[in-house]
Amino acid sequence: MGSPLADLIQREIAERGPITFARFMELALYHPQHGYYMTSVRAGRAGDFLTAPETHPIFGWVIARQVAECWDLLDRPEPFHLVEYGPGSGTLVLAILRYLSQNEPHLLERLRYCPIEPSAPARAELLRRLGTAGWAHLVTDAPPAAASGLVLANEVVDALPVHRVRQEGGELRELFVGWDGQRFVAVPGPLSTPELADWLARLGVQPVEGQETEVCLAMLGWLDEVARRLERGYLLVLDYGAPAPERADPTRFPRGTIRTYAAHARGSDPLADPGERDITAHVDFTMLSLAAAERGLVPLALTTQAEFLAQAGLGELLVALQAEPGMTAAQYLAARAAALHLLDPGGMGAFRVALFGKAIDPAALPSGFRQRLLTGVPLPE
Repeated sequence: MGSPLADLIQREIAERGPITFARFMELALYHPQHGYYMTSVRAGRAGDFLTAPETHPIFGWVIARQVAECWDLLDRPEPFHLVEYGPGSGTLVLAILRYLSQNEPHLLERLRYCPIEPSAPARAELLRRLGTAGWAHLVTDAPPAAASGLVLANEVVDALPVHRVRQEGGELRELFVGWDGQRFVAVPGPLSTPELADWLARLGVQPVEGQETEVCLAMLGWLDEVARRLERGYLLVLDYGAPAPERADPTRFPRGTIRTYAAHARGSDPLADPGERDITAHVDFTMLSLAAAERGLVPLALTTQAEFLAQAGLGELLVALQAEPGMTAAQYLAARAAALHLLDPGGMGAFRVALFGKAIDPAALPSGFRQRLLTGVPLPE
């Protein structure tokens, strides 16, 4: 017997015919009652996946230093808005606020925190934890229409719905989702929108015969929203992905970049068990940068997470941590191990970090972006 969400998707397919994978992914992750992200708090060691903030608070401390630098670069606006997409239960923002309370109290007094979290359980846990820590007064329920500050998106864009396409017989076909009576299956068909081919052409991506890839049109609507909310300031995106030429390499990703996870184990079928596992796709940072620029969010920098953390002072924080009164050897070694994990070039260190700006001096970059350019992303002249 299928789950309530699987039954709902089957009914939609029966009524309308095969649906796009983007629609399937939207329902699987974000259906109000049954979506994967909407039913419980998922990240963490007890959940299905581990993000950088859950590794150790030191990740959040590095981000906090960048928040403070952005405040300075913007001439210390009052209030300074920190808008976070997908904060989950608040692990990252709690680390940020703890660092600011100890090192940047003047900024903390002027900071307004705006969480954009669609999951009711996660938002409730976030607000509970902020209240327990004494920072509930910093929360702004309604995001400002014209904020000055920093928009933060850590492992958010990879979870936006994507369209699946495949090169077949010399033409681009879309992979829809159908039902064969027993399971969900991929159904090739004509493209649901010419935007898919248009974007691949803009990105210079020409899949080889049999190769699959994805196009994230949902990214465009998300950037529209960010651009509307941010009047002046920065957008910081941390995620796994790559510029278009690397992401579309048929030797690396012949079947695309879609991945599923449950209980920290990677699945093999993105159509299995909708609502019960995470679904992600590598971010195309070339598309992200082109689309952002069209919305007034100027691409300023793109680097790896390892480079970003090293330039932004991860090593300095480790040294300072070692000198903290009462710091035990076990605590320090745990922090050091977490730092090495975050810097690992074969793991989280290979994640990408992108910075965008609106109504700012494009040369005014926080310290994490001294080495700012990797191939495939246009930067301002």
